[in-house]
Amino acid sequence: MNGVDLFLLGRTLMKIGEEAMPVADITPSGATQAAGVRTVLVVVADLRAHPETSVGEIAARTGLPQSAVSGAVARLKEAGAVVTAPDPADRRRVLIRQAPGRPARVEAVRAAGIEEPLAAALGTDDPAQVAEVVAALEFLARRLAPGSAARRP
Repeated sequence: MNGVDLFLLGRTLMKIGEEAMPVADITPSGATQAAGVRTVLVVVADLRAHPETSVGEIAARTGLPQSAVSGAVARLKEAGAVVTAPDPADRRRVLIRQAPGRPARVEAVRAAGIEEPLAAALGTDDPAQVAEVVAALEFLARRLAPGSAARRP
């Protein structure tokens, strides 16, 4: 495997992950908004690493346009996943934080299994094969997750 193979595998895994999540947003035409889901997930990941931040700071760290970050924050706020408040040090700036507790939407997304979309991507109905790949993915997730002991220098 080389860097290109790894990158392409990552894209494939991202698409399988998107298929595993419960559909929340549908455009009027009925198509899912995959790019919007990706943006929301990038913003969520940034908020985990930076618990109190602003739209501009998220945009600077992630490379996303501020308008996309603002849209993602609005969706997260509507779902009850984040709260916003004026920065006491600079009232023109709005701070974003994860909401206390977990809203039902967040719980539904976290509870969604990956077995069905993974089986479809693997082209198998064999539960043992799917379980083997799920175990490998869980191992990678533990080893490569931000802050894991394996990633520390």
